[in-house]
Amino acid sequence: MLTNVKQFMNHSVRSRQILTVLVKYGLANWVKEGNPEFIKSVFVNESGQQLASLSIAVRLRLAFSELGTAFIKLGQILSTRADLVGQEIADELTKLQSDTPADNKQQIISTIETEFGRSFDTLFQSFSFDALASASVGQVHKAVTVDGQDVVVKVQHAGIEDKIVADVEILKMLASLVEQYNKELRLYQPTKLIIEFTKSLMNELDYVKEARSMQRASAYFSDNSKVHIPHVYRDISGKHVLVMECLKGFSVADGDKLNAAEVDTRALAETGIKVYLDMIFDLGFFHADPHPGNIWVLESGQLGILDWGMTAKLTQAVQLRFQHLLVALADKDPAELTYHIIKLCQAQPKLDKVLLEKDVSDFVQDFLEVDINEVPLVAVLNEFIRIIHHHKLVIPTEVSMLLRVLIMLEGASKQLDSSISVGDAIRPYAIKMKLAQLSPQYMFKQTMASSNRWQRVINTLPEQIELLTQQINNGRFDINLNHRSLDTIINRLVYGVLSGAIFLGGCMVLSSGVPPLYEGVSIIGLGITAAGSLLVGRLLLAISRSGNLSKKR
Repeated sequence: MLTNVKQFMNHSVRSRQILTVLVKYGLANWVKEGNPEFIKSVFVNESGQQLASLSIAVRLRLAFSELGTAFIKLGQILSTRADLVGQEIADELTKLQSDTPADNKQQIISTIETEFGRSFDTLFQSFSFDALASASVGQVHKAVTVDGQDVVVKVQHAGIEDKIVADVEILKMLASLVEQYNKELRLYQPTKLIIEFTKSLMNELDYVKEARSMQRASAYFSDNSKVHIPHVYRDISGKHVLVMECLKGFSVADGDKLNAAEVDTRALAETGIKVYLDMIFDLGFFHADPHPGNIWVLESGQLGILDWGMTAKLTQAVQLRFQHLLVALADKDPAELTYHIIKLCQAQPKLDKVLLEKDVSDFVQDFLEVDINEVPLVAVLNEFIRIIHHHKLVIPTEVSMLLRVLIMLEGASKQLDSSISVGDAIRPYAIKMKLAQLSPQYMFKQTMASSNRWQRVINTLPEQIELLTQQINNGRFDINLNHRSLDTIINRLVYGVLSGAIFLGGCMVLSSGVPPLYEGVSIIGLGITAAGSLLVGRLLLAISRSGNLSKKR
């Protein structure tokens, strides 16, 4: 809590601005008492409509847009997480625009010279200071290097990193407050989400990582003549400046130019789909922002992919789980699909597996057991995400980005050729994966992996036993039991032992003939035995009411 207070004090002015905007849009319920409804009602949008009357999705978008770069980026990431925020909010957040005023000439020169410690004139023969585009993090300019190469230069906005770092710290503080005071949102681990968001945003602020992503993709597609990734000039690129090849072409969304160039749009769509599916299923690393502005038709006829600031990598474990999920989808097996959904996602403790399997079974019948052309992939994926959201499951971030890419890919390909289906294109990959899992090589690999895990257990077993023995000897070995109604069980156990002891004691007194006697029977022994029998009878009656020894009611 002290850390939160310190963060708030360090950024008190900005924190106050953020809270003011959140209250303005009715998004800060924890300060509602100090800001009654009549205060919120005075806030209106540009058309004079009261903000309180707008949907929460619209208010969230407007608030993020007003709060600037970090919040816009957060909104753009949340737009890919319909499993967390729901489809309505996710769709609304896709409308967030990140246009930012471009830096002036002196700021651009200062940023570039500071980055390389060299005079601006030694780097570029000519430089157009009119930005081609200016987004939230940086701006793009045309230039010519000193050796005459036409290039595009991406320059980070001056001071943007410090502003984003400050906002991220405040977001972490707000996330911790949400976890502390909102039980419902706590299930989605907002602090973890903000940590992942911070990592993604910091990667986007580091143009060196973007350059590496472009080089990695370029190397992978080096033998594919149908696709081209811009060349990066690493000797004049750094963390805040990225210099790359200037591609000559136009966006796949420009229908007039496509027609004028007589482009085979079906072949173009098929190439684009295959490129992305190869990245996802073979490379395990993919370009995560395939909107039409980033996909170009080049003068050479190749497909060009721009802006590699947002990428995602599938770890081997996640990739394997997703492959199993895809195979289960191809097999249309509800039970297997449910199992792999739970394995892939982060399940909540109170997950109703029976109800989840029923929803998955309905999903299979409604969306998978029909002709693939009858149901668009977008509808299939949106329904899948709705089920995930309904059962409060949390998809790994990279998988949610993958699903978003598939949805965007489906939309872009339909614009080029309405008969194209990403679902049809995925099917061969699913078959390939299924066959791979049945191959001797895969079986051997899995056996070796299991063998290695068991070997690790066996190797560490002596050490663990030695540690356990030391804890027992030192009196530091504790066993913690957590059992419902444990007090009742212990009481019954003690009651049973005492009842049995009294009954057996009475029997011993009877058999010993302890006086006084009546017709040769010990009166004391008879009384003790009767008391023991009564106590045992009460215990058996209590057990019969709550459940017998062989079966619970």
